[in-house]
Amino acid sequence: MDSDLIKLVNRLQDTFSNLGGELDMPQLVVVGSQSAGKSSVLENIVGRDFLPRGQGIVTRRPLVLQLVHTPSPDPSAPTFTEWGQFLHIDKRFTDYNEIRKEIEQETFRVAGQNKGISKLPISLKIYSPDVLDLTLVDLPGLTKIPVGDQPSDIERQIRGLVVEYISKPNSVILAVSAANVDLANSDALKLARSVDPQGRRTIGVLTKLDLMDAGTNALDILTGRVYPLKLGFTGVVNRSQQDINSEKSLPDALDSEAEFFRNHAAYRNIAHKNGTKYLARTLNQVLMNHIRDKLPDMKARLNTLMGQAQQELNSFGDAAIYGDKNQQGGLILRLMNRFAHDFVASIEGTKVDISTKELSGGARIYYIFNDVFGHALACIDSTSNLDNQDIRTAIRNSTGPRPSLFVPESAFDLLVKPQIKLLESPSLRCVELVYEELVKICHNCTSVELERFPRLHAQLIECVSELLRERLGPTSEYAQSLIEIQAAYINTNHPAFISGSAAAAQAATSPAPKPAQPSRPQSSEPINGVPALEDEDESSAEEPVGANGILSRDGRSVSSTLHDRTRVTGSTPTAKASSSKPHPAQSPRHSSAHSQATQPGAPGTSPHSARETFLNYFFGQNGPGPIAGSTVDRSHAGPAPVPIGRDVSNAETAGPTGLMAGKRTLDGNNAAFDMKSLGKHIEAISSSEPGSQITLREEMETSLIRSLIASYFSIVRQSIQDLIPKAIMHFLVNYTSQQVQNRLVASLYKPELFADLLSEDEALVAERTRVKALLDAYKEAFKTLSEVNLKPI
Repeated sequence: MDSDLIKLVNRLQDTFSNLGGELDMPQLVVVGSQSAGKSSVLENIVGRDFLPRGQGIVTRRPLVLQLVHTPSPDPSAPTFTEWGQFLHIDKRFTDYNEIRKEIEQETFRVAGQNKGISKLPISLKIYSPDVLDLTLVDLPGLTKIPVGDQPSDIERQIRGLVVEYISKPNSVILAVSAANVDLANSDALKLARSVDPQGRRTIGVLTKLDLMDAGTNALDILTGRVYPLKLGFTGVVNRSQQDINSEKSLPDALDSEAEFFRNHAAYRNIAHKNGTKYLARTLNQVLMNHIRDKLPDMKARLNTLMGQAQQELNSFGDAAIYGDKNQQGGLILRLMNRFAHDFVASIEGTKVDISTKELSGGARIYYIFNDVFGHALACIDSTSNLDNQDIRTAIRNSTGPRPSLFVPESAFDLLVKPQIKLLESPSLRCVELVYEELVKICHNCTSVELERFPRLHAQLIECVSELLRERLGPTSEYAQSLIEIQAAYINTNHPAFISGSAAAAQAATSPAPKPAQPSRPQSSEPINGVPALEDEDESSAEEPVGANGILSRDGRSVSSTLHDRTRVTGSTPTAKASSSKPHPAQSPRHSSAHSQATQPGAPGTSPHSARETFLNYFFGQNGPGPIAGSTVDRSHAGPAPVPIGRDVSNAETAGPTGLMAGKRTLDGNNAAFDMKSLGKHIEAISSSEPGSQITLREEMETSLIRSLIASYFSIVRQSIQDLIPKAIMHFLVNYTSQQVQNRLVASLYKPELFADLLSEDEALVAERTRVKALLDAYKEAFKTLSEVNLKPI
């Protein structure tokens, strides 16, 4: 029965090699440096020339060599009694030269022509009556540097391949070293010691004993006095290259080897423990003993592998159930319920396998609400896109032709509504982010059982995604309507807004620091009949009343308001006109003062000065001509500034002076000219060039409007930050969670769809077949090993 152990292991090795089993079989692994004689040792054991030969690295793939002893040939048997058979091809080779060629071709097919190596083994069985039952693995020879077109890391690749084989506890290491090289430099023994420090499963083989220097021998090594190994050293003498070239037969080479040991003075006493024949018997005995020692471990390992294979097969399910129509409906319904439960549990955070590495499911939705959406709203500046000119224009437009004593409420409504619209984009983006997260949760809801049916899984995901798409529209519309609701009615009676507006009003009425004004020349000429003040920045209460009972500009009467606007808007073109002259230090205020000094209304004007100023505001200074009684000579007043809104290119020569010259006729050209100038003047005011100045009152009104907008925008932002997540949860998240199971059942629970939904993946069917075959092989191997009678030797 002992002789059948190796055959049993070979049979198990073939079975698991095809099926990809993880059972490590006891085997002999041949390790040695390149050109140390590994292949020659194997050929001597087999007794045939069948391995490739050549210069450099020849063995580039592991060769699993199984020697099977056959009974002695019967004279009536077929002519051939020896043959070889590869595992990758179903053919018997009776010619060993063809076996060599097949090894070379198979090596080139996988490892290529560039002297590279491959981990994929070549399995070869040799049946012969002249061999003992052995299982050996021939590995590529160890090298130091790449030669030719070998990869630069060829040494690391070969060393890794060798270590992978010899590190298995069930392998016996056959370390081949050349006798004509110092044993301390043996790479094979060095690697063997790294995985077998005590030398319990290492056999040393010394080759090239006949090539040692005269007067030297390896007797101390062979007797174990230099490097002790439990299984000892065995010396062999292989054929030389000259013997191979002269086609010396292996039987003759074995006879020459035996004669060498018998006649050598140092080896004659240990000749019976050296040579290829003794090595073959030793390897056979060592392998059988090793198999016998490892059988209990192999049985235990088989038990574990059978349990794992059975568990894996159970995870694939029983194929017989999927073909039974009576059980298909229950299976689909169970998978649907499981999918819907996992979807809802992921949102609620009650899923069993919750990740601890990253946020998932409902926690990511909370992160979107609290961090992403909240941060997006907090980053919006309520007045960043409003400059002072926009606010001033809105105030002017909302008052119409009448001046306002207070900030008009319509201007506040006009300005705050576009700012509320700024909240619409982040709100809609929040809806989209939650929708995307729900789709991601849907794709992550799977199980091992559901993965067996890719079509069913895809249909479940599509059904839930369609439900989410249906709810995305109403949710976005409602979120958009919330913004429109906030903009539809501006509630200035909100308690929080009252406190904010009061604070804003207090800040606006508090004395603000006066901006530094450029110096201007003192003028004693009256403006609108009112003598010019030395300091215009004093409060309105201290300013005198004009001769016509008209307050100064802070009184905000009609004429004074118009006069202020004339001063403000008239400064820009004057400054531009002045900038072209060699007076860079002249300020706009100075230019404005100069312009006013040259206007009608100088000392000695008639009581019609106020009316003249009012007309100058609309029609420019050169329109109607000087009023009768004006004592100012325009020829001495310097060049007249270009008024805003005046079409200079079409200007006509001023008419005759006098009172009647100031009267306009409706049917004359002057009327058309003035209407045209008026349109251009309004255009210029609406465009408001950046050089225009802002008065202290307008500055106060602008600051107040900004404070009011910021206060009310903060109220709306808090409301939107609270309402949008609630709307998303109600319209999208909660609705989907409540309706997902009903939608799945209504859409997919149809008997005509069962067969298509339960169609399995082809790769999964093939994997189930492989696992089932592997499980059967494990069971058969365990049964065979249990029947082996272990007899002590």
